[in-house]
Amino acid sequence: MSVKAFGMAILVCTLIYAFCGKSRNSLRPPVAEIKNVVDTFHGVEVNDPYRWLEDWNDEAVQNWSEAQDAYARNFLKNLPGVAEIYERVSEIETGAGVSYYALSHKGGRLFAVKNQPPLNQPLLVVMNSADAPQTERILVDPNRLDPDGGTTIDWFVPSPDGRLVAVSLSVGGSEMGDVHLFDVDSGAQMDIVIGRVNGGTAGGDLAWLPDGRGFFYTRYPRPGEKEGDDLNFYQQVWFHRIGTPENADRYILGKKFPRIAEIRLNMHEKSGMLLVTVQYGDSGRFAHYLMDAGGRVRQITDYDDLVVSVTFGARGNLYLISRKDAPRGSVLHLPLARPILTEARVIIPQGEDAVVSSFGGTTMIATSDRLLITYQLGGPSEIRVFSFAGEILGKPEVAPVSSVGGLALLDEAKVLFSASSYIQAPAWYEFDVATKTTRKTALFYQAPVDYSDTEVVREFAVSKDGTRIPVNIIMRRDTKLDGSNPAILYGYGGFGISQTPRFSSLRRVYIEQGFVYAIANIRGGSEFGEAWHRDGILTKKQNGFDDFAAAMRHLIDRGYTRAEKLAIMGGSNGGLLMGAMITQHSDLFRVTVSTVGIYDMMRSELTPNGSFNIPEYGTVKEEDQFQALYAYSPYHNVKDGVAYPAVLFMTGANDPRVDPMHSRKMTARLQAATVGKNPILLRTSSSTGHGIGTPLNERIKEDVDEIAFVFYQLGVKYKKIE
Repeated sequence: MSVKAFGMAILVCTLIYAFCGKSRNSLRPPVAEIKNVVDTFHGVEVNDPYRWLEDWNDEAVQNWSEAQDAYARNFLKNLPGVAEIYERVSEIETGAGVSYYALSHKGGRLFAVKNQPPLNQPLLVVMNSADAPQTERILVDPNRLDPDGGTTIDWFVPSPDGRLVAVSLSVGGSEMGDVHLFDVDSGAQMDIVIGRVNGGTAGGDLAWLPDGRGFFYTRYPRPGEKEGDDLNFYQQVWFHRIGTPENADRYILGKKFPRIAEIRLNMHEKSGMLLVTVQYGDSGRFAHYLMDAGGRVRQITDYDDLVVSVTFGARGNLYLISRKDAPRGSVLHLPLARPILTEARVIIPQGEDAVVSSFGGTTMIATSDRLLITYQLGGPSEIRVFSFAGEILGKPEVAPVSSVGGLALLDEAKVLFSASSYIQAPAWYEFDVATKTTRKTALFYQAPVDYSDTEVVREFAVSKDGTRIPVNIIMRRDTKLDGSNPAILYGYGGFGISQTPRFSSLRRVYIEQGFVYAIANIRGGSEFGEAWHRDGILTKKQNGFDDFAAAMRHLIDRGYTRAEKLAIMGGSNGGLLMGAMITQHSDLFRVTVSTVGIYDMMRSELTPNGSFNIPEYGTVKEEDQFQALYAYSPYHNVKDGVAYPAVLFMTGANDPRVDPMHSRKMTARLQAATVGKNPILLRTSSSTGHGIGTPLNERIKEDVDEIAFVFYQLGVKYKKIE
């Protein structure tokens, strides 16, 4: 029987069983045919038995994937307590209060993205102030544009006078966004639609001229513009003038940038200076360019200068976050009129805590006489206020073990920022720089759950090399440390992304059923600065895996749980972490849910987004990096005859960041190798991507499947909450 025929037969049988409501264990998942391919890297032969599963254009691959999905969904829908779990999850996620993010104050108006359950997608709104949500108007409603819920807002940028707003919209989780222009007063769409401004690889951005008559934007090539129509690369900067056709747009900058350039744009509204920030892939290394109003471009930093952020300040000044000889970050000053890096002056030297730099985010802001800078404290974060001479002048008040972000300048004396904790719902606060007072605005999340019975304990696990790893533990105050509690450990550990305290209403489903929920701050993030990041990447990636294993052992040794009651979770780079735990420490946990993960480290760099990841993971072309990649690559370290834990792989067919082939190949390999009865499931959503822009109704289904699977594998019987 051919692979195609075999796949179709399995699919038909699976669907019949699903329709008839047969037992979840009535069928085995479809078997993947072995078609081994041998590659040789630096004299080492590497087997790849399921390479054929990479080709999504192959009908046999589609059939196999659909059959796996049908099998997984049939298994999941028949788990105990699914109906009750669905009711509770729906109650929480559709009954949640509104929340706001991405605030921007322009022309005396406050713009924000508003999440308003039970709507599938967030809205773009405008209001008078953060204290007057009753004045808000909806500017863009993706739910009306696309009743199926597949269209989402990637980002928006208002014009300096607040009269116009540019909005990137993408479909189906693809993140390939087109820019639409809206008149703020009337809400009418105007001008033209500019295609391919945002993408799932390098993202995208836009910056208005000070007079609002045009804007600079990031542009991906159109078909035929690059050899081989390689449309995921060569992001460039172009200019569009309002009222002109797209074919009149002008190329500005980028032809000499690396093919994996990631570009962000920022306009200094007083001088008309455009700041172009270029990241080399996902390396955390940046080059910065300034273009004056006359079109003259000057490069002010290069990738090796280790300047990670540049901010426009008052009175013609630039403020830079540098990691040169300062892995936790120092702050430099440069005059805008003479931006020569060698003449930069250190105004805030490196301290004990790490200065936060978020590509595309706002972590440092300048008022007329103050600098507000975000600092990392090993997971939690805070904002500190400095004079331009570097003197610390205080900080906004926030709850303990909190995270802050979203700095938005209101005027020369007031700033908005968001804050939340693991058990405190997020809210927007106004900080008065002059009086040093902090007050909560009317923009806050009304949580549909109560965490008053819950506490957060912050402890430290000891990793293999003696490094202390923060573990944030969320549990009810009456929890007994006798090893009997079901528990979840979550981790990420990559790309300098810190795991900060984040409120989750959905997490309450676990807490109210007696779970202990823990988050580990492993190396690869930047919780303790760039050194913490560098110690968990390239040939040191194994450190992050050792850290997570130490966190599992810590939870077990301290009596929070035991291996048979422990579930682990992660997504994307955290999915790679889950794959490494499956192959390296399968004895320490009972079940994992791994979402949109990377598992084949020999082939990852060949995928569209994989090239961007090379600075983080390395390349098989370099022998030392190959040896490290091959040593931990989950797909290549699965061993036959091992009783692996239960695994639920979840992926989206439209994922632009992690090719779904990773999940297909890892599933096939594990299913062929494992012994015992623990299920290895592959759930694929045909209408989503990496998770960004997933409609609420689809998120609910995913969450229910995850929770039901974990409960079943840990032997937890769901108790309905009265």
